[in-house]
Amino acid sequence: MLVELKDRLTQAIRDMKNSTVVDESVVNECLNEITRALLRGDVPFHLVKELVNNVKKSANLNNLPSGINKRKILEESIFSELCNMLNPGKPSFTPRKGKTSVVMFVGLQGTGKTSTCAKYAYYHQKKGWKPALICADTFRDGALDQLKQDAVKVNIPYYGSSTESDPTEVALEGLKRFKNENRDLIIIDTSGRHKQEVALLEEMRQLYEATKPDLVVFLIDSSIGQAAFDQARAFKQSVSVGAVIVTKFDGHAKGGGAISAVAATKCPVIFIGNGEQLDKFEAFNAKAFVCRLLGKHHPAELVDRFRDSVSLDEQAALCQMFTDGENFTFKKYQAVVRHNYKMGPLLLSQVRDLQPNVQENVKPEQMKKYLIMMDSLTSEELNSSNPKIMKESRIRRIAQGSGCHVGDVMKMLEHYKQLANMCTRRKMDNMARMISRGRMPSGAGMSGDLMNMFRQLSSSAGMARMLSEAI
Repeated sequence: MLVELKDRLTQAIRDMKNSTVVDESVVNECLNEITRALLRGDVPFHLVKELVNNVKKSANLNNLPSGINKRKILEESIFSELCNMLNPGKPSFTPRKGKTSVVMFVGLQGTGKTSTCAKYAYYHQKKGWKPALICADTFRDGALDQLKQDAVKVNIPYYGSSTESDPTEVALEGLKRFKNENRDLIIIDTSGRHKQEVALLEEMRQLYEATKPDLVVFLIDSSIGQAAFDQARAFKQSVSVGAVIVTKFDGHAKGGGAISAVAATKCPVIFIGNGEQLDKFEAFNAKAFVCRLLGKHHPAELVDRFRDSVSLDEQAALCQMFTDGENFTFKKYQAVVRHNYKMGPLLLSQVRDLQPNVQENVKPEQMKKYLIMMDSLTSEELNSSNPKIMKESRIRRIAQGSGCHVGDVMKMLEHYKQLANMCTRRKMDNMARMISRGRMPSGAGMSGDLMNMFRQLSSSAGMARMLSEAI
């Protein structure tokens, strides 16, 4: 995704940071490279020019006193201005559980509106909403069949008509039905249309006025390029667009379309679609996206992925394991390793990048070995938190049962000890904090620690630190 744009931007920053002296010529060369990268990425010229001017004003390197890190100032200024291009500072409407919200999707033909409606519904269904889908696309053959196919896959109710040609009538009937069923997120799929198709834009406006949606989402294909600006502006002039979703980010996306759509609509990007499957859909974070463009990783993005991949019950269980200290059994160690293995190599590497000083660096293939070894442990061994029970005979038995060498089992035991020590340190730190604040730990020594742990879970840096220590 955005490989060329990312490579050019990171190279421009790297060249600037490697310069012996950051003077005006170095700054200009860096900004020229960034300009070329953004223009090749289909970002409109007037937006690029505005970014360069803002960077020069905000960095203001000529007036900085000696001793100030000019490289860092310039890099932070570039980062900030790229974020501003993707975030107009105006939040979009957010649906609330238990209260009926209507969301209408609009956009050009072929942007993947129907599948994105299903992805949006599925995303919120997993988080506790009760979504429903309405097919108000009465123009395209097969639109209802496609929506039905996606809705049935994830057990989401849908409504459409194969006989009614008026999209407004279909939408109103669907709204009536799903409001009576107390659905709290009703999503309307509409026909694709182009800015030059005046009649279809008028039809869209009438549909908007009749259904009165809480949010209108404009979909833009990530590969559309500089044409995105005019298209997005035409839709914004017809209906009150409140958010943008960028689709097909898994293809040859250049990124300029997303930036153009934000600039034209003055609305934030809220999601991106990066694959055909219904779960290939993620919430958009402007800072995390720019971090990716600049070859960095943003803690909030990793935390969001962690929360999406782990249920609330699993999160609570993992928190308790990390605060157990001396009660950190081999069975709990097995659960932690299994979770880290489930995260996958890409996310694991990104977590490690956030805390490079972590000594232990267990690769996914090693984790898989450890899990196989754990299957050879007896019930007594799994429920023990004392590594001293692992005598030589037990170690040989585990190695034979898992098809591994004795040395591999020893490495696994060493990793267990490191993780157990980390949990003990964390528990003692949490207790020390509580005592320093004049609060004594609860009788079992757990509930206060667990609350502390959940507060840490809500912190991106805290979560990244916890994950990286456990890898």
